[in-house]
Amino acid sequence: MTTAQPTLILNAEQIQQKIRRIAFQIYENNFGEPAIILAGITGEGYVLAESLAQELRQIAPFRLDLVRLTIDKSQSAQPPVQVEGPDADFADKVVIVVDDVLYTGRTLAFSLQPFFTMPVRKLQVAVLIDRNHPRYPVAADYKGYELSTTLNEHVDVILSDPDRTGVYLR
Repeated sequence: MTTAQPTLILNAEQIQQKIRRIAFQIYENNFGEPAIILAGITGEGYVLAESLAQELRQIAPFRLDLVRLTIDKSQSAQPPVQVEGPDADFADKVVIVVDDVLYTGRTLAFSLQPFFTMPVRKLQVAVLIDRNHPRYPVAADYKGYELSTTLNEHVDVILSDPDRTGVYLR
């Protein structure tokens, strides 16, 4: 039995268009804010956050900080989440948690928890792909592409390898 080739859903140029559109939406929805913190989930989520930061720095006048969220997914009950990066002051700031794919919402639900005890002004979520299979009450404020898939299908987002950048369905 041969495995089917992954289907390309978005190429590098299309991904960049989605990132730019999300950046403009973030700017429009947070116009007048003095500072925003992008919190990228380790892996392709953090790479996406870096790309969003690059776009936002070109179009928006607010201060922008970038932090990394590391989640130990091997702990099934309540995985610990670490916030890593510059000592950003989260008080009265807009925090946008960024991930590549929103599938069941589990990863994002846990990644939001550290911010519940911080006095943030607003907590938002940005994803490149929303698969529409929620099991947790998490929704994206900003999404690049909605993709209805079956539970047996898998979506791969590759942003960190320039030769293979794309969104693939397998």
